Amino acid sequence: MSSGVAARRDAKKLVRSPSGLRMVPEHRAFGSPFGLEEPQWVPDKECPRCMQCDAKFDFITRKHHCRRCGKCFCDRCCSQKVPLRRMCFVDPVRQCADCALVSHREAEFYDKQLKVLLSGATFLVTFGDSEKPETMVCRLSSNQRCLILDGDSHHEIEIAHICTVQILTEGFTPGAGSTRAAGMLLQYTVPGAEAVAQLRLAAGEDAHGSKRQAAAWLAAMHKATKLLYESRDQ
Repeated sequence: MSSGVAARRDAKKLVRSPSGLRMVPEHRAFGSPFGLEEPQWVPDKECPRCMQCDAKFDFITRKHHCRRCGKCFCDRCCSQKVPLRRMCFVDPVRQCADCALVSHREAEFYDKQLKVLLSGATFLVTFGDSEKPETMVCRLSSNQRCLILDGDSHHEIEIAHICTVQILTEGFTPGAGSTRAAGMLLQYTVPGAEAVAQLRLAAGEDAHGSKRQAAAWLAAMHKATKLLYESRDQ
């Protein structure tokens, strides 16, 4: 990929919406697959009362819209201002209690697990029916749109083309609290091909003892997959 194309993919612009300032990709097609679209606000005329506590709106009890769900609430039920990175808001925005709780949980992904995915980890990678795995570093691209695998060969898989992700564990019986992620089975579509492609990642040991790093990367990818499915179901 040329530096010019890469720069266009990473280019961002500042836009103002009724909900606040957002730093969004200059080209919509290059947005993060984990992103969420801004919701349509419930029209003021359709919400004479708070949609949580049923308080009647008047001159004193003002109405506020949650920036995540778009529903209408009184100040008491929609007072929290929480970062909403999945919608690219620059500053924390007003959210109802339920949405604020979800956004707080997602903040851990952006503060911790996303950094792990961007840093990458070393795996033994097996493509399709091949019997010979290849040692590769797997990481998430800076624009969060691709999984990049580098070894003797180079592969890029668009996150949006991933169909299923299965985390493989090792240790005692699942649920006993002693298992840990040891690999990942990933299925994805390839443009122009009818069949679904597959690859397997297995955490291996290298000179730097990276198995723990690989396990952390797999756990972060599991969380990312949940966010990806939520984005598709929006």
